[in-house]
Amino acid sequence: MVTAPAAYGPAELMAVAMARLLRDGEVVFQGVNSPLPMVAIALARRLHAPHLTYVNIAGGVDPTPRYLPDSTTDAELAHGSASLFNNEDFYDLCARGGIDTAFLGAVQIDAQGRTNVSAIGDHAHPKVRLPGGGGAAMIMPTARRVILWRAQHSPRVFVERLDFVTAAGNVDRVVTPLCVFQRRAGRLQVEAVFPTSSAAEIVARTGFPLDAARPWPALAPPTPDELAALAAVDPRGVRHQEFRDG
Repeated sequence: MVTAPAAYGPAELMAVAMARLLRDGEVVFQGVNSPLPMVAIALARRLHAPHLTYVNIAGGVDPTPRYLPDSTTDAELAHGSASLFNNEDFYDLCARGGIDTAFLGAVQIDAQGRTNVSAIGDHAHPKVRLPGGGGAAMIMPTARRVILWRAQHSPRVFVERLDFVTAAGNVDRVVTPLCVFQRRAGRLQVEAVFPTSSAAEIVARTGFPLDAARPWPALAPPTPDELAALAAVDPRGVRHQEFRDG
């Protein structure tokens, strides 16, 4: 059954696309300010990855939250946890190769999948001082794979040259409201175009060149089962938060 486009928007597309990337049995981490990854992890656990081990910045290890909170540092994300851990424990686990997939955000992303969360403009005298990497420089090269996401897709986000390189490493995918990028041979390439976007729009809103010599595949729309599961795990619509804030 084909789902009508009216049944979903960018928040649903991003949550479903990220959930599909997760695998049963993985250890998956989500940090601060990560509503969309939090929703995607809950969706994957409900649908196809019931044995995924979920760890989060709130200190939860495989928790069973009664609801998805607005803040991804909320103590609810430790409810029913098998144990609790602190940041030092997480970094040690990641350094030992114990994190299969980590979700990380960024303000700027370049064609190599490197990120900037430090400053816009000259680092010594920036136009904007950003919040900092929050451990990204350690997580990105040590997690087995990293999925980046950004709720905006524009030439200001996807840039030819970063103002500052906060982190670089094992980026696998980047999920945006327009598409999914995959990092191949050290460079981001379009893996799938969202059904609400187009190749022309992606090229126009990306600040580095893309290989459009061959048509890019379209992402399969969210299925009715995926949308029903999404409504069940996120009835409060936390998935829309980053779009309201952005």
